[in-house]
Amino acid sequence: MLKQPRILVFDTFGTVVDWYGSIVRELEDQYPGVDAHAFAKAWREQYHPMMQKVMRQELPWTKIDDLHRMILDDLCPQFGLAHLDEHERSDLNRVWHRLHPWSDAVSGLQRLKSKFLIAPLSNGNMSLLTHMAKKAHLPWDCVLSVEIFKAYKPDPRTYKGVLELFDAEPHEVMMVACHASDLEAARGCGLQTAFIFRPLEWGEEAQHMAKMHEEFDLTCTNLEDLAAQLGC
Repeated sequence: MLKQPRILVFDTFGTVVDWYGSIVRELEDQYPGVDAHAFAKAWREQYHPMMQKVMRQELPWTKIDDLHRMILDDLCPQFGLAHLDEHERSDLNRVWHRLHPWSDAVSGLQRLKSKFLIAPLSNGNMSLLTHMAKKAHLPWDCVLSVEIFKAYKPDPRTYKGVLELFDAEPHEVMMVACHASDLEAARGCGLQTAFIFRPLEWGEEAQHMAKMHEEFDLTCTNLEDLAAQLGC
């Protein structure tokens, strides 16, 4: 690193919260006949293709809650949930607001908050991220959603937008994520980068496929490790 950053912005799904485990547990509790693991993976696998439709302007700007709902409506018949009414589907779609943090996330963020300004920089919409922070006790200084910029990561407008919001130079901001593509895009805009290794993001069966990326400014096993490496 050239200089110590003053602002840390975080990818959220996978990096801070366990979307896969949270969705699997809720589905198993509410709909025990459903293959919860396959459902969770199918829901997430359509996340990027749907965002691409927005980025290619095949869809107007559409927040993630609504993209998730479109995917959910397609998945329900495939998994024996075609009978769910509007109230049930709406509640199930809000599972993304109720995701649980990784075991190191809250304590790690609290340590980092003592020294840096911390905020999510997530493709999740504002209401989703705010509800998630409230339920998961995520100690953000503020909530940043790409909804502010009307562009999804890895669009450069999202990373440059943070610089404009905080009147910051690129080296003063560090992007923290478990996804190399997110960090590569942030680095392309001059931000510092920290990779968080989350081998269980897609569940235990997929952990052997996870890759430790060491080409970024910091490589960390979790957020407690990040805090230690940044002197918190």
